[in-house]
Amino acid sequence: MSVKSSFGIASDRPRWAVLVHGGAGDIPDDRVNEHREGCRLAVVAAAAILRSGGSALDAAQRAVEVLEDDPRFNAGTGACLNEVGEVELDASIMEGRGLRAGAVAALSAFRHPIAIARAALEDGVHVMYAGEGAARFARSRGFEPARQEDMITEAARKKWQEVRAGIGHAGWAGGTVGAVVRDASGLVVAATSTGGMTNKRIGRVGDTPIIGAGTYADDEAGAASCTGHGEGFIRTCLGRAAVDLMRSGIFAEEAARRSIEHMNRRVGLDGGIILVGKDGSLGLARSTRTMSFGAVWEGAAEPLTGV
Repeated sequence: MSVKSSFGIASDRPRWAVLVHGGAGDIPDDRVNEHREGCRLAVVAAAAILRSGGSALDAAQRAVEVLEDDPRFNAGTGACLNEVGEVELDASIMEGRGLRAGAVAALSAFRHPIAIARAALEDGVHVMYAGEGAARFARSRGFEPARQEDMITEAARKKWQEVRAGIGHAGWAGGTVGAVVRDASGLVVAATSTGGMTNKRIGRVGDTPIIGAGTYADDEAGAASCTGHGEGFIRTCLGRAAVDLMRSGIFAEEAARRSIEHMNRRVGLDGGIILVGKDGSLGLARSTRTMSFGAVWEGAAEPLTGV
């Protein structure tokens, strides 16, 4: 069995639309409403930018920053811990007009990795910075490092201890976060941020900062943000593959479903994906038990949330 849930939204070609995810995984029933609320707050922040004529880049970055600041999710503050009990962060952002992208991998403690990825996109010299090089780039652009103890939550520490003791698994109930956005100009953007896997080896990099695997955007087709077992997304280049399905005329929901089914069938790994089409249509699919999300578009009475 592959896809457990999918949905799509088409709203008469809205000028703008945004969809966020809070990570594929297994959210306990008593935390579902918290995760839905976190996603709602993220799309509300993005929608405020889009309603005023702002850019998809600003909206996607802001949505992800809200989720990075929310300790319920595995990104920024509250991110899971690596094998030595520290946060090590990945993030990327891509815009579909000029195919510009920026990414950071294995980054030490900084509050908003997605903002540093955006700085790399705007700088334009390199797409991805890793490890100490990423931290050095961040500092050169005015970002202040955070203290590990300020970004590590009690929940993340407990999860790490359980995995180290062999009584838990490396997944995270509120995993990788991401956003896909279309603005009134037709620009599409994808942004993704994560702490990765609990107890991961130092220097492990998942799909999140890899353009074409965890994040991809192209105005000629749409944008994708992925979550789940990162190695599977890397091995199938799933972000780009899903966007190419939309390029061929397949609706966002169907493209999302086919993509997750393909990864599950080919490499036996699970996850989820969110998509926005060039026409503002939205799609989501997951093969995990849960994946919190929030969506809003021009003309929507209120945000749509779910798991």
